[in-house]
Amino acid sequence: MRYINKSDLLIIARNLAILMIGIGFMCLVPIIIDLVYLEVNAISYLVPSLFSILLGLLIYQSLDKYTINKLRLKHAMLVSSLAWLWAGLICGVILFFVTDISIIDAIFESISALTGSGITIYADVESLPYSILFFRGFQQWIGGLGVVVMIISVLAKPGTVSSKLYISEAREDRLKPSTKATIKQTILIYLIYTVFGIFLYVLAGMPVFDSIANTFSIISTGGMSVKNANMGFYNDDLIYFISIILMILGATSFLVHFKFIKTRGRSLIHDSQFKTMICLIAISVLLIYFTSSVVPMDNLFVVVSAITTTGASIQSPIVMGGWPPFVIFIIMMLMIVGGSTGSTVGAIKLMRVILFFKGIYRNSRKIWSPEGTVLPLKNDGKKLSEKVVEQSGNYIALYFMLILVTWSLLCLYGHDPLDSLFFTISMQGNVGLEIGQMSSVLEPSLKVLGIFNMLTGRLEIYPILITLRALFEVFKS
Repeated sequence: MRYINKSDLLIIARNLAILMIGIGFMCLVPIIIDLVYLEVNAISYLVPSLFSILLGLLIYQSLDKYTINKLRLKHAMLVSSLAWLWAGLICGVILFFVTDISIIDAIFESISALTGSGITIYADVESLPYSILFFRGFQQWIGGLGVVVMIISVLAKPGTVSSKLYISEAREDRLKPSTKATIKQTILIYLIYTVFGIFLYVLAGMPVFDSIANTFSIISTGGMSVKNANMGFYNDDLIYFISIILMILGATSFLVHFKFIKTRGRSLIHDSQFKTMICLIAISVLLIYFTSSVVPMDNLFVVVSAITTTGASIQSPIVMGGWPPFVIFIIMMLMIVGGSTGSTVGAIKLMRVILFFKGIYRNSRKIWSPEGTVLPLKNDGKKLSEKVVEQSGNYIALYFMLILVTWSLLCLYGHDPLDSLFFTISMQGNVGLEIGQMSSVLEPSLKVLGIFNMLTGRLEIYPILITLRALFEVFKS
């Protein structure tokens, strides 16, 4: 049985063309910074951007009869996966032209930025042009909400197409009745917090350019900095606290943010994900405090950075690699769990973990309860179906399978087992924390594998697997 036919491919191409146009326009933005700082790299941004725009327009016009209204969920997932790949490729070509690194390194760097993974190939980011530093931050900011979500907010019309593309990027929460209105409200909240972050950083004494780039990075839970020492460069507790606040804001569901004013703050108190995140932060900080000599600020910052999958850091990977094994273990567990569903984070996400353990508890109660007892499954006062719990368990199992496969391949190439496991969890969860500087010694084939991990982590696995299945079917025929 064929799941993808010629008509499907043409529908996918027509819808992908819209996103290619949007990606092209996105890549034009850094030209403003290039002109301000007189860096003379505008042509390196212009050529790939125009190529994406013109190719998108050509495909869109050529396939006019394959209307966007025929889009099904399988099409949307393929469009979403291919759009992220295309964005990584076009942004990577720009990095290749401007910074003269290999094309594999350039694509790895751009995918890392777009997915909010925050793992950098550059050994000296402070030597990069301002336009590239801005571009990396801007990619993280766009990727925080999602490349597809950002573009359809501008280019796509309200309706089923927007709804399916929204779902394909692992987003389901509705702030408003329509998808288009939900996206606009989400972007408004995102913009408010971005301006808020820039303002706080400037007040704390951070240079304006750094404030903009770091806010893009932190609020999107991306973690790439404009300094080699990351946030540790500033050596300022006030800046660290501002970063912690922004990381928690970025890792909290946009639905909770939306309801915050209406409920006078009760949406935070009643949200199981937010409560769990704060509890995990508190417990982890205390465990590290009483079992190690890690400096309290380093302790709090890395715990928040890990669970919010931001990957920002105060200490270098070498220093972190020297921390006690139990501390490394706690950080890895936090990187696996992640923050709230419906936020900018990666990893498994708290809702799936909560549902997984609620399912285990309910199944245990079934065994010791009288026969025929009805035990409904609830979360935040709402009834949940068996299917939701089952899907959470399946996703968690698949997530760990990907970690095991990547970890085994890193070990096969001779890398340190603990460093490799930590790095694998960091890539798969779109975190960006490292111990032992793994990114600087990765072989090209492992960088390609890392690109796969970062994309599956950001798109929550299934769209990428469906795309691979479709490509297999196409090439098989």
